[in-house]
Amino acid sequence: MKLFIILGAINAFLSVALGAFGAHGLEKMVEPKYLEIWKTGVTYQMFHATGLLVIGVLLGKLPASALLSWSGWIMLIGIIFFSGSLYILTLTKIGVLGAITPIGGVCFLVAWVLLIIAAVKHL
Repeated sequence: MKLFIILGAINAFLSVALGAFGAHGLEKMVEPKYLEIWKTGVTYQMFHATGLLVIGVLLGKLPASALLSWSGWIMLIGIIFFSGSLYILTLTKIGVLGAITPIGGVCFLVAWVLLIIAAVKHL
């Protein structure tokens, strides 16, 4: 429980910091196309930071659930692959990194499905 709340808060913090960096530090350094890619990474990181916080709270309220734990870990992996690949793509312009992003997207989908199943079973 506590770990996912901490991971969620760290990712929310990073999302705000990276969003500010994108808006103020990258604005004149990268093309608008890449700034939009950066913003997408920031947005999805914040959504899923919130998801991690929800998972942490649910783990504190519900009986121990492997579904919730797996959902949290897979969501964290999704943040790393999805948002991380978009950040690196923006900074390096290495287009092949775009092939990694969908792996993170699939992780997000799996994590949300696991959360749905856990809710159906435990709520």
